[in-house]
Amino acid sequence: MTDRERVFGAIRGQAVDRPPIALWRHFPQHDQKAETLAQAHAEFQRRWQWDLLKVTPAASYYGDDWGLRAGYKPNPAGVRHVTERPIKKPADWPHLRRLDVTAGAYGRELHALRLVREALPNVLLLSTIFSPLTIARTLAGEQALIRYLRENPEDLHAGLEIISDVTGRFAGETLAAGADGVFFATQCATTAYMTVEEYEEFGRPYDLRVLDAAASSDVRMLHIHGTQIMFDQLTDYPVDVVNWHDRKTPPALREARERYSGCLAGGINEWETLAKGTSEEIAGEIHDAMAQAGATRHIVAAGCVIPIDVSDDRVRTARDAVETVR
Repeated sequence: MTDRERVFGAIRGQAVDRPPIALWRHFPQHDQKAETLAQAHAEFQRRWQWDLLKVTPAASYYGDDWGLRAGYKPNPAGVRHVTERPIKKPADWPHLRRLDVTAGAYGRELHALRLVREALPNVLLLSTIFSPLTIARTLAGEQALIRYLRENPEDLHAGLEIISDVTGRFAGETLAAGADGVFFATQCATTAYMTVEEYEEFGRPYDLRVLDAAASSDVRMLHIHGTQIMFDQLTDYPVDVVNWHDRKTPPALREARERYSGCLAGGINEWETLAKGTSEEIAGEIHDAMAQAGATRHIVAAGCVIPIDVSDDRVRTARDAVETVR
């Protein structure tokens, strides 16, 4: 099967020759220019031949055009360190600009997607889109967002209206730039951070607006970040695949299979098994994931980005593991 046939077969519940596999990572030394980011992704894909390629921009890229300031200090995840946030008081929310998503940092990411598509014309590409509430958290700060949510809800809603408009338009532009679909990530749908009721008010309606803007996608993958996730509250989203840290937080793949009829993406603990385990442990974890998820509706993946310093031999072990069990 081709990589596309394999992914779409898994999503549709059809028989596949093997489970699709995809890992993704940040490229912090290359992600400030479209050309170098695209080249890094093209090389990553050519080397490992993933069944789909999630194009991963600089962490918090979405805030740059709103005045977010961040720099890179070496860390295993490859994410940036925020030094200044644009939201400092409740009245700042309604004054966020309705950005031109074809310019600035957003424009840079669109250019990178076009270059990746040119370099990899047949690869299934997903753009990375963050939920409006996740973006709001980055713009204000983790604890500040909770304060605004509980003390200044009208101001926050005004900001989320603007953010969701910008994010929806950007999601659509990524498809026009060559992406086949979107990887939609929420970092707030966890009871470790807020209540289910709060997410229902401040997260869900804006998530759905962005996902609707990407309705023409061939694939919409939902990533629920963190622990104590609101899995059951989000599985009715209009998505094709759900990804989360299944090795770190419930539900496990086997339990998720009983609670969700769609395609699951997971099975690899990127920080423990992939980064520190033996070859036998890496392959064993993947084979266990395949057994838990069943013969189809499963994409082998990590819970999130893999560490940027994972050795090639470990990645190779993971890549080869899906070939060894039928």
